[in-house]
Amino acid sequence: MFGRRGNSGSIPSLPVTPAPASPPKADMAVPGSEPARAPAAAASAPAAKPKPEPRPEPQPAPKKEAQRRSKDYFETKASIFNALVEAIDLSQLSRLGPEDAREEIRDVVNDIIALKNVVMSISEQEDLLEDICNDVLGYGPLEPLLARDDIADIMVNGADTVYIETQGKVHQTNIHFRDNRQLMNICQRIVSQVGRRVDESSPICDARLPDGSRVNVIAPPLSIDGPALTIRKFKKDKLTLDQLVQFGSVSPEGSTILQIIGRVRCNVLISGGTGSGKTTLLNCLTRYIDHDERIITCEDAAELQLQQPHVVRLETRPPNLEGEGEVTMRDLVKNCLRMRPERIIVGEVRGPEAFDLLQAMNTGHDGSMGTLHANSPREALSRLESMITMGGFTLPSKTLREMITSSIDVIVQAQRLRDGSRRITHITEVVGMEGDVIITQDIFLYDILGEDANGRLLGRHRSTGIGRPLFWERARYFNEENRLAAALDAAEAAGAGNV
Repeated sequence: MFGRRGNSGSIPSLPVTPAPASPPKADMAVPGSEPARAPAAAASAPAAKPKPEPRPEPQPAPKKEAQRRSKDYFETKASIFNALVEAIDLSQLSRLGPEDAREEIRDVVNDIIALKNVVMSISEQEDLLEDICNDVLGYGPLEPLLARDDIADIMVNGADTVYIETQGKVHQTNIHFRDNRQLMNICQRIVSQVGRRVDESSPICDARLPDGSRVNVIAPPLSIDGPALTIRKFKKDKLTLDQLVQFGSVSPEGSTILQIIGRVRCNVLISGGTGSGKTTLLNCLTRYIDHDERIITCEDAAELQLQQPHVVRLETRPPNLEGEGEVTMRDLVKNCLRMRPERIIVGEVRGPEAFDLLQAMNTGHDGSMGTLHANSPREALSRLESMITMGGFTLPSKTLREMITSSIDVIVQAQRLRDGSRRITHITEVVGMEGDVIITQDIFLYDILGEDANGRLLGRHRSTGIGRPLFWERARYFNEENRLAAALDAAEAAGAGNV
C-alpha cells in the first residue's frame, strides 16, 4: 500500500477493550432482585427475619459518564494514531491529493483496528476514522465546523468549550479537543501557514485560513484557561448587494445608491461595531469598481475578496524573535503611494495610518475605501480625528477636520441589532464645515418600529428626501446620473419616505 512503512509486526500493541460480561442466568440470584419463592412444604416454617435489601450502588452522573467515555475514546484514538505514525510514511502521504491521502489513512487505520481486535461499533469506528483524518490532514475537531457554510464565527475557549454563531445567535457545541496541547498544536499549524508564530514569547497572533477567513489566537500565559481561538468565517459564495436586499439589510433603492457610490469613485468609510458586517459590505462595494483600475489593498490579515484582475494585496508583518522586522499598516499605506495605485483599500483603520489614508484620498486617489469601528457616522469622524492625534501629529483640530472633510465623501454605517440581524442604518454624506464643526447629511436611514412574536426586530429603510446629493456631479461624469435620479425618485414615491 502506498505510503506505508514497516510491517504489521512493527505496530505497537493497543489496549483491547474487553467484551461485555454475559448476562446472569435465570436461576442465578441477582443482588437486589426479588428473592426466589420457597417450596410449598416449607410454607409452615416460621418466617425468618427479613434481611435488609442491599443499597443499590450509586450510578455515575450523566456528565461524569460522558467524560469517562470521552477519556476512553481519546485514549484509544491516541494509541491508534501513534500506531498510524509508525506504519505510514507521512512524507510520501503529503504528495497525494487530499482525497487519496484520506483514503490511504482510512485503509491503514482499518488494518490497525482489525489486527489488534479493537472492539467498537461501526458508527464509533467511522467517527474515529474521520477524526484521525482530520488530525493528520486538517484542523482536527474544527473541520466539521469549517465545512459548514451557515457559521459566521467559531469561538474556542480552551479545549472543552467551543461556541459558534449561526443566524446572528451564539450557541455552544458538543465539540471539544483532547486537551489544550492538541488545541495549541492546531493553532500553531494555522498561523504557520501564513508565516507567523504563536507561543509563550509571542502569545497574540492574527492570521488567516486559505479561504481568507480571519483567525485570532491568544495563548497562555495571557489566556488563563488554555488557548483562545477565534475564526471569522467567510461564506464560500461571496455575498452581493442584491443578496443583502433579500436579507433586508438594505432597501433596493439604498442598494442602487451604494452601487453608484462604488462606481463613481467616492471616498468611502464603512463604520460599524464588531461583527456588524463591515468587511462583507466592503467586499460588496468593490464589485462595482471598473476592471481596468489598479487596486492596492492593505490589511493585517488578508481577507478581502476582490474580483478585479489588477489587484495587489499587501499584508502587515509582526516582529521576529529579536523584535525586529515589523511592518505596520502605516508602512504599507505609505509604500503603496509609490506603487501607482488608482484606489487604495485599507481593511481596517485603527491607528496613525488614518493620516496617510486621508492624504491618499486627497491627492488623486479617488475611490479609496476603508473600515473602522464606530457606532455612528458622527462617531466615526471623531474616531478618525483621535487616531491621527494619537499617532503623534500635532496639527490643530480645525486643520484635521478640514482634511477629513475634503477627503471623505460618504460614510456607510452597519450595525448588528440585538436579534442578531445586520442592517445598514445610515448612508451619510460629508458636506463641509461650519466653523469648527463637520457638517453631514443623511441620505438613507433605518428606523426600528418594534418586534414580532418571535423577537425579531421590525424596521424600515427610508429616504431623508434629499434632492441631489453632493456626488451628483460625479454620477454625471460617470453617466450614472439617470440611475441615481431614478433611485432617489423611487425612494420619494414610496410614500412618507418609506423605502
